[in-house]
Amino acid sequence: MQPIAKHKRMQTELNMVLKEAAGAPAICSPFLKWAGRKTRILDTLRPLLPAKASTYIEPFVGSGAVFLNTSYQRNLLADSNGDLIGLYQELHERGQEFIDQSARLFSPENNREERYYEFREEFNRSQERARRAALFIYLNRHCFNGLCRYNASGEFNTPFGRYDKPYFPAAEMKVFAERLKGTQLRKQDFRVSLRHAGRGDVVYCDPPYVPLSATASFTSYATGGFGPAEQEELARLCVAAAKLGATVLISNHDTPETRKLYAQADKIVSLMVARMISCDGANRNKAKELIAVYEARS
Repeated sequence: MQPIAKHKRMQTELNMVLKEAAGAPAICSPFLKWAGRKTRILDTLRPLLPAKASTYIEPFVGSGAVFLNTSYQRNLLADSNGDLIGLYQELHERGQEFIDQSARLFSPENNREERYYEFREEFNRSQERARRAALFIYLNRHCFNGLCRYNASGEFNTPFGRYDKPYFPAAEMKVFAERLKGTQLRKQDFRVSLRHAGRGDVVYCDPPYVPLSATASFTSYATGGFGPAEQEELARLCVAAAKLGATVLISNHDTPETRKLYAQADKIVSLMVARMISCDGANRNKAKELIAVYEARS
């Protein structure tokens, strides 16, 4: 494609996405590839969210798919993954300059296995937020299935993905940067985020899911993991936030265990969602999920 035609196409796509983000019902895609991102359930989720909120809070923001497809004026996005929050802070503060910096990493010579592992090692050593954030986007788009995974030492360890031409999401990053205006970004534990929720707030929780089997767990997107004790505490804190006047929604697998965890919810909506992180594309089956809704109780 010629450079001028490519530029016009990207500008058209950006204008369409900006229009959608401003309030049209179409779904905007986040710029990060992310295990379990919520674009596939937005048609079910969005009608469950109150029209207005004092503050919209996401304790597990991930790719920000839900935030991106809401229109609340005040937002608090939090996550225990410091790399994720650092990336969003760079995009929020530097906008196009940061997008251009990140784009320079996407080239044919950098789409090689040996170069990928050089960048991965640099990422794990780097302490500079801007460089680390740009490398995070590179790793996200070049690694296997876009999985964000760390080892026990806190090092990113997802292997090379072997894609012909990884896509650089310039238009999606511009939309996300625009949406971040006036948004608070915090690296913090879910417990802190939920304890800040009160009257008139809306909270959406998308925690690491309860595993469907002993080998299906994926909880290492940040150091520390997320096990049964954390699942139980999260459910308790959702009830507590509702008692303080917040409306709280939480997603998870639909299993007897999660039904028990969310027994105090006012509503549970069940749905089937395609699983997209299997290494075998032919076996990416649907799984049963739920959305538990805790209505404001004061």
